[in-house]
Amino acid sequence: MKDIEQGGQRPGQITRWMYRSGRPNRLASVLNRFGATVGSLGLWRSRLVTLEVRGRRSGRVISLPLVPTEYHGDRYLVAMLGARTSWVANVRAAGGAAVLRAGRREPVRLEEVDPGLRAPILQRYLQLAPGARPHIPVDRHAGIDAFAEVADRYPVFRVVGGDGGGDTRHEQGL
Repeated sequence: MKDIEQGGQRPGQITRWMYRSGRPNRLASVLNRFGATVGSLGLWRSRLVTLEVRGRRSGRVISLPLVPTEYHGDRYLVAMLGARTSWVANVRAAGGAAVLRAGRREPVRLEEVDPGLRAPILQRYLQLAPGARPHIPVDRHAGIDAFAEVADRYPVFRVVGGDGGGDTRHEQGL
């Protein structure tokens, strides 16, 4: 870490560069495809899942890796790039219908969490997702008030339902 700082680079600079326009560049897209494959296979189930949601414009199923966050017995997905993230718009357009893959297909409904309730979930998310730390301007060790200040900028969705059985593309319209 010290060598990076002496070289004039800040930790997370590469990660920010990969998403500098708010969307993944080519390198980030390749890494996301790899992450989605790993997530969907369930190889690192507690740390990585693949979200599948129908694209609001293309109608295609979009797959991307996300870090699931457990908090008080519920699972959550956080948009590390903020409210203008494409997957957030796709989930909203789909009425929350999506599929999570982590070794098996799980049809779910994603319910957006009120901004006033997001702070502790964001705090937990940053503890679990080192790749998100450069994108959310709060230190992972900061108090809950610091997370509350930015909570309205980072959508959080609670994962609801899912029976985990069989191929559910047809049931979810995916």
